[in-house]
Amino acid sequence: MKHLLTHPLALKAMHCVAMARAYLRYRNPRRRGVGKKHGAFHERTWKEAAAEIGATCTSLGSNIFEISLDGERTRVVENVSAIDDPPTLALLHDKPIISRILDAEGLPVPRHATFTLSDLSPTIEFLRANDGDCVVKPAGGTGGGRGVTTGIRKVSHLARAAAHAAIYADQLMIEQQIEGDNYRLLYLDGELIDSFIRRQPTVVGDGRSTVRALVKRLNEERAKSGVGLSQVLLTIDLDMKRTLARQNLKLGSIPADGMSVRLKTVINENGGADNATATQILCDDIVEECARAVRAVRARFVGVDIVTRDPRVSLVEAGGAILELNGTPNLYYHYHKQDGAFPVATYLLRALLKTSTEAEAGGWERAGNPLESGIN
Repeated sequence: MKHLLTHPLALKAMHCVAMARAYLRYRNPRRRGVGKKHGAFHERTWKEAAAEIGATCTSLGSNIFEISLDGERTRVVENVSAIDDPPTLALLHDKPIISRILDAEGLPVPRHATFTLSDLSPTIEFLRANDGDCVVKPAGGTGGGRGVTTGIRKVSHLARAAAHAAIYADQLMIEQQIEGDNYRLLYLDGELIDSFIRRQPTVVGDGRSTVRALVKRLNEERAKSGVGLSQVLLTIDLDMKRTLARQNLKLGSIPADGMSVRLKTVINENGGADNATATQILCDDIVEECARAVRAVRARFVGVDIVTRDPRVSLVEAGGAILELNGTPNLYYHYHKQDGAFPVATYLLRALLKTSTEAEAGGWERAGNPLESGIN
């Protein structure tokens, strides 16, 4: 029997509501204030990196900077640089294509199906055939976890998640949810330069406050600190509700004093203290599996997101998977980890401005591999 929420009119109504909520979040003054401080983070990061290699950094306006050294110049805007060409970035932003490329290379990726909001039938079949939770997400054109919902088990969850994901893209994906810890591995010109484990955002109960109140309190702390705690505020959405439900909790629940509550499975809204350098615990097989993925797409600067239960063995052996390849990887969390910052922008500028001493010497590894020199 067809579920009421999959009726076209019901889907259209949920999509309109989701769009309205997204617009209100976008216009929220507190969220916009945090966004402006994030822009200040990028400005400081690029200026410090330019100074480190002896380059000049000039603001062109609108968060665009031109960086020059020895007659060479490049431009950057926030976390976007000219390290990879537009077609390569377009490829990296198309999740179904990337999944096909990696699967053809024999690399582990989640099982998935593509669909649109106007036809959920292939998705319903996928959901019913899957033994466990699923993830619904836009098939491309987004980052930062926007439009992603985890813990999908019912058709009602699917319909709401699809209506939310369709804000960001016409083509959508449903995929098998792989259990384990989430890691980001950052590659520059084929070499791993940094990595970190990405923990889920959490709050700790005090025995008196509801989950909703604890989230509000944490957001107030984040807004007050600028980008010191996190680059974004937590969003109360379907992913949060599904993550709470897996712990038998709701937004109105009052966790016991000292109880740790996982807020979201989509980890992009976590804080810097939730992340720690992971290079020392990742086995060589995982590093090579991810390097193969980077080589397969022929990109120079890529953040590879994986999930695995055991970083000491290969993804294949652990039942893990490569989730995504990010062509404009976020710089923020490399500078805000619980065990110290890694200067990604400095190494990126050395690769972009070939006349620097380190680049002429043969790239970032001859300039001093930070993973070997102890820089975190």
